[in-house]
Amino acid sequence: MSDEPMPDGRRTADRDFEVDLDDVLVDDDEGDEGLFDDLLSGEPIFENKEVLRPSYTPHELPHRKDQINNMATILVAALRGETPSNILIYGKTGTGKTASAKFVSQELERTSQKYDVPCEVEYINCEVTDTQYRVLAQLANTFIEQNRTFVDERVADLQDLRNEMEAETDAPETGGLPGEFEMGDGSEQSEDDSTDLREQFDSVEAVDERIEELLQEKSEMEEVPMTGWPTDRVYATFFDAVDYVERVAVIMLDEIDKLVEKSGDDTLYNLSRMNSELDNSRVSIIGISNDLKFTDFLDPRVKSSLGEEEIVFPPYDANQLRDILQHRSEVAFKGQALSEDVIPLCAAFAAQEHGDARRALDLLRTAGELAERDQSDGVTEEHVRRAQDKIELDRVVEVVRTLPTQSKLVLYAILLLEDNGVHNVNTGEVYNIYKTLCDELDADVLTQRRVTDLISELDMLGIVNAVVVSKGRYGRTKEISLSVPVEETETVLEADSRLSDIEDVTPFVQARFDN
Repeated sequence: MSDEPMPDGRRTADRDFEVDLDDVLVDDDEGDEGLFDDLLSGEPIFENKEVLRPSYTPHELPHRKDQINNMATILVAALRGETPSNILIYGKTGTGKTASAKFVSQELERTSQKYDVPCEVEYINCEVTDTQYRVLAQLANTFIEQNRTFVDERVADLQDLRNEMEAETDAPETGGLPGEFEMGDGSEQSEDDSTDLREQFDSVEAVDERIEELLQEKSEMEEVPMTGWPTDRVYATFFDAVDYVERVAVIMLDEIDKLVEKSGDDTLYNLSRMNSELDNSRVSIIGISNDLKFTDFLDPRVKSSLGEEEIVFPPYDANQLRDILQHRSEVAFKGQALSEDVIPLCAAFAAQEHGDARRALDLLRTAGELAERDQSDGVTEEHVRRAQDKIELDRVVEVVRTLPTQSKLVLYAILLLEDNGVHNVNTGEVYNIYKTLCDELDADVLTQRRVTDLISELDMLGIVNAVVVSKGRYGRTKEISLSVPVEETETVLEADSRLSDIEDVTPFVQARFDN
């Protein structure tokens, strides 16, 4: 191609490229469809897809009335200005623990505003905020922000009071309706509301002095950085922040077992004991856990103060899951988008997974997404079954992808044996291939006992199936088989940068003496 300059200064290569690009571009004037036009042409199935996501808190929670009423009975003390008992909520994943606790919290805050009672709930996910420093820093910064807002509002009220007092001094008989005076921002405040504030100050100078004090206090409200401070300083800052004004603070710690597992029970000890030292505020804790036994690892003093009230959320059965899905689907989908067998099938699949409502909702949402991609008129049983396969595969991919390197090597050894037609392999056969893979990667070789432990962990994750069988006079052995799709698992393993360096390894299997 010639690269000579054109009269307009461009080169022919540039000119040719421009012509080719113009040929490809969509001309809207000619009515050609773009990339997304065809996808948007079908009728949407969803009315509100967010209703089917775990983060959504519904206005009604079927089959959790007893647990919700129990929580409300405990937390109503906050609306009387008293300290509610600490609550521990137990239950497996997807049993409605977090949704119910958030629902009660929203009702608590709404009612506190209705009756003008200072009560608020702070939510922390301990799977994300998993150290004492981070928990205390997040709480401290939340209350510091609220305190700054309180100071700003208080200063504004005092400035209005100051203006009013000066106006009364200059002109004793001011206009306006009896019992009212205008606020600086154009709002109206009744004389009754302002009486308490006015009785505190006998002069404009006293008001000015209090404004100065508040602004000084606000300037000293230093936010906690996410790293760098000693923990005792972070705790002191949090303590001062929560006690700055009168309030009942309910701290909801979701996945509380993750916090204890990583950081011990120091955070819970500090939070559960601080009420005896607070002057203005009161603190109550709601802990949510999937592990019913996590309190076994707590200090007895923490356990007694933290677990004042315990609420257990049992798994849902298939009928209850059907009610939940029916309730959500009425908001999530348009018209008659679901065939009759969709919700019962989703409920049946999820009931097999320990009554997990989150799994049921994911299944229904994924089935709807697959139906939309197919541009179907509605969701059918086939879409649910495809969604089940997709979710299971996604779970496997995520679990395998996040395995430690040594576990991946053990799994890869099992996979190589399966690929070469060796089924129900034993630990010795896996270990021989595992050692070869370690030599290929120049990785540390673990003992056979440790590899056996890793196989047991893979079994617990549902990636392999390991069963101890008797071989008669040859003793007992563990037979191992894959529980996940071979091709997809191999693809995920080979995506690991270290395992991708492995050359072809052909397993050598000794002759077996099976019964």
